[in-house]
Amino acid sequence: MELEIYNIQGKKTSKKATLSDAIFAAEPNDHAIYLDVKLFLANQRQGTSKTKQRAEVNYSTRKLKRQKGTGGARAGSIKSPLFKQGGNIHGPQPRDYEFKLNKKLKKAARRSALSYKAQEKSILVLEDFKMAAPKTSEFTGILKNLELSGKKTLVVVPDVDHNIYLSSRNLEKSKVVPAAELSTYDIMNANHLVICEGSLQKIENTLNN
Repeated sequence: MELEIYNIQGKKTSKKATLSDAIFAAEPNDHAIYLDVKLFLANQRQGTSKTKQRAEVNYSTRKLKRQKGTGGARAGSIKSPLFKQGGNIHGPQPRDYEFKLNKKLKKAARRSALSYKAQEKSILVLEDFKMAAPKTSEFTGILKNLELSGKKTLVVVPDVDHNIYLSSRNLEKSKVVPAAELSTYDIMNANHLVICEGSLQKIENTLNN
């Protein structure tokens, strides 16, 4: 598959990028995508929610009233979950939501996600670029030149670039990630994928091995 390469002015260059069919034209595996996205979202959860159970509530353990003769049900302790501010029944406890996925499945999920974007013609290849300083207006101008202003866009850069990252950080619908950190969730969550020319080889090296 061949795609035109654009510059930051939004103009086509004389170069073309060849995308690997093994990655961008693979048979999509929907279940692999589901599991990888589920893992990503699970890892975002802190798992620190907690409620106090009956044994942890700080109240007296004295018996509230005599056992018989009151006309009501027996009551042994104010810690009972039946009373206001008593212990909680089956409340959340600290836990780790992480689960394991093997590397081959994760790679299959990313190949599937990239293939879907290729099928949708939602991939644009951009010439590698640098920014002298963090400047959101300059980054917004690049997106505008590419006719992606206001659209949910994922920009994949070859390496960590703090100036580009800081320039895009305040934009709600744009995200910048290095090629090494490209995830299935980020690919599927974006409507448009902008891949810098230097990122293509890194993506292919990662997903072909």
